[in-house]
Amino acid sequence: MQTQLAPQYQGTSDGIAAEAILRNCVHCGFCTATCPTYQLLGDELDGPRGRIYLMKQVLEGVTPTRKTQAHLDRCLTCRNCETTCPSGVQYGHLLDIGRKLVDEQVPRPAGEKALRWALKEGLPSPLFSPAMALGQLARGLLPPALQKKVPARQTAGTWPTRQHVRRVLMLAGCVQPAMSPNINSATARVLDAAGIQTVIAPKAGCCGAVKFHLNDHDGGKAEMRTNIDAWWPFIDGTAGQPGVEGIVMNASGCGATVKDYGHILRDDPVYAAKAARISALTQDISEWLPELSEKLRDRVKARASQIAFHPPCSLQHGMKLRGGVEKYMVELGFNLKITGCEPHLCCGSAGTYSVLQPEIATQLRDRKLGHLNATFESGKPDQIASANIGCINHLQSGTQTPVRHWIELLDEALQAGV
Repeated sequence: MQTQLAPQYQGTSDGIAAEAILRNCVHCGFCTATCPTYQLLGDELDGPRGRIYLMKQVLEGVTPTRKTQAHLDRCLTCRNCETTCPSGVQYGHLLDIGRKLVDEQVPRPAGEKALRWALKEGLPSPLFSPAMALGQLARGLLPPALQKKVPARQTAGTWPTRQHVRRVLMLAGCVQPAMSPNINSATARVLDAAGIQTVIAPKAGCCGAVKFHLNDHDGGKAEMRTNIDAWWPFIDGTAGQPGVEGIVMNASGCGATVKDYGHILRDDPVYAAKAARISALTQDISEWLPELSEKLRDRVKARASQIAFHPPCSLQHGMKLRGGVEKYMVELGFNLKITGCEPHLCCGSAGTYSVLQPEIATQLRDRKLGHLNATFESGKPDQIASANIGCINHLQSGTQTPVRHWIELLDEALQAGV
């Protein structure tokens, strides 16, 4: 796609990156066919190709409007279009640039601005955990809409205490410890059973995705640098022990972002090389399944229950990891299946999307649950499994069927085999 950058963007990092991405687009429209918002709304400007045209116009000097902003806001950033695109267009990176440029020129109404500020400052805050605990205590008194956003209180289980030569870092996350603390401890227990110790750097916090995708790029990058500083002594061996093997992520949304640190901080003279190293070391916990399956299969006692698996967009489109969870969980004895209808489509969670765009998010959730409930011919699944805390909580808000992280199911099966 030929692009003539406006003078204010020529020679800038955003302008150079955006122009390179736009040049790969050949207008084919394959992306439109797999875009969730286009399927719901039927508007070309609510599909990737239309949004690309809008961002191209802005980069060429056309003044954006609230309408431009609304079409970009309605994008889930699911990146399904990237999986579909035959030309390899990095739409997600382009959208980050386009949204930032539009927000710099189009003021938001006070209420909208306040909600976005509350999300980007509140979710990564240390105050989120006590606030969530308070909400869980008063959950029965909350309005139904808010009650669905507050999961029932959960217990984390014990954290393994054995020391191992093999060690990995794990990001605890900002909302996961408060909303579903057992995911982290279950991950640590499974790795411990395979002879791998899980380490959490005390000063690491939010991966930076919340702020970055709400167009606070400076705030998001600051959180990324904080994590790099917190992790680095464990990587280079200056924390008093040999360096870790890698960084394990059990929230695919965080994993997709941390794997992108190298790109996001590529122009940072101090952090670029370290960020690239962090990205190279980062793996979703599902990428450890080949080793875990080999070491643990004789100890796993899976329950005879039907499990429908929902692969998050950040897993299958963001990190391009498809089929691994299904393959190895079945090998380990689980009756786990992916839905045969639209498994590639977003469930509507998409980070803060379910709060900012509740109507579309609810439609996508109910559509996804309908497909998940039809996964098994013999009836509804006994459980739904996923790989990202946002998807888990969003899906759970629309069903009585338990929705859990697949690592929790593996952990339970290991405990049953002891």
